[in-house]
Amino acid sequence: MEKLESINIDRILWCCEDRGITVPELAVAIKIEPEKLSSILDLQDELSIGQLKKIAKFFNRGLLFFLEREPVDENRLRTTGFRTLANEYPDLSPKLKTLIERVERQRQVFLSLREDVDEDAIQKFDPPTVRGLDVRDAARTVRDWLGMNGNLSFNGYRDAIEKCGVLVFRSNGYAGAWQIPSDSPVCGFSIIHREFPIIFVRKQDSENRQLFTLIHELGHLIVHVSGFVDNLDDLFSYSGKEREANAFAGNLLVPDSFLNEINDDNNPHKPNEFDAWLKPYSFRWGVSPEVILRRLLDSQRLSKIDYKAYREWKSTEVFANTSSGSRAYRFREPKHLFGDRFVKTVLDALHSKQINITRASTYLDNLKIADIHKLERVYNAF
Repeated sequence: MEKLESINIDRILWCCEDRGITVPELAVAIKIEPEKLSSILDLQDELSIGQLKKIAKFFNRGLLFFLEREPVDENRLRTTGFRTLANEYPDLSPKLKTLIERVERQRQVFLSLREDVDEDAIQKFDPPTVRGLDVRDAARTVRDWLGMNGNLSFNGYRDAIEKCGVLVFRSNGYAGAWQIPSDSPVCGFSIIHREFPIIFVRKQDSENRQLFTLIHELGHLIVHVSGFVDNLDDLFSYSGKEREANAFAGNLLVPDSFLNEINDDNNPHKPNEFDAWLKPYSFRWGVSPEVILRRLLDSQRLSKIDYKAYREWKSTEVFANTSSGSRAYRFREPKHLFGDRFVKTVLDALHSKQINITRASTYLDNLKIADIHKLERVYNAF
């Protein structure tokens, strides 16, 4: 078995510290005897190529990362957006940090591929200034900027946001590299960049919840000009920047013109009847009854007592992250994961021979070649 003598041991140790694991835990994860790995890191033994590949895969790094002699320079390794987010949320789990880093790499892929694409064809992020506006006017201004065309579904808003220069990713509905850990309360995050910031939305049991998370994160990017990591509780917060992002999302998704359609005389005043009362509006506007109730509360058309009773009743529902999904339409998954803007950029680069099909597969969640051709036909149909 071929051995490697030029491995930068300090980089392996840095990865362990960054991931928050010990050397024995790494040994167990990559199925190497702990004593063997310890002797390698103490320079008393050598590492094989196969063993290094296991380490590189575990840490989501390339082999060359561990062969470079220089110390790790985090300023070069990670973007300002990533470092800012990590500094704001030092308790991020290692798995979530790895996911955020993977998302950032997809953005770098997008930036590198678009260099040969007509600049005018891809709008950069240039949102309207909302500083000094109250949340209602800010939401109205951004809604006009998005130019909503009447499609009020998650995909409709996602498409509008992507066209305005934001990359919108959504996690897998099954275990994999692009899934937020099942034991994590995080439902979404945003990463600020001057050009093409990122919103990542956790796949949930309801598209309505996903939509609110999407607009909540957009509020952070535009109103607060900052990236955020949000748990489910943040989407019901009554204080600080989370309250502002929630109010922004509520006003954008349910503007006053929508709210005026509701007849308060039909208010059932029973928590278990609110969903049925608001179902027609919820269906038409693509939002949950909870979002509408929150808007009615903020507009002083619903009492705090009624809203609190509804929240208490609703809290008995289990928040679920869809843990599995059909793989029958595997070729469509990159579209759901990375959005049309990213997928089209990869396919355009493939057609112009900027990249080969193997590289395209890597960028599209390791899609098989036959599935890439199926995906091409999906876009050619439009």
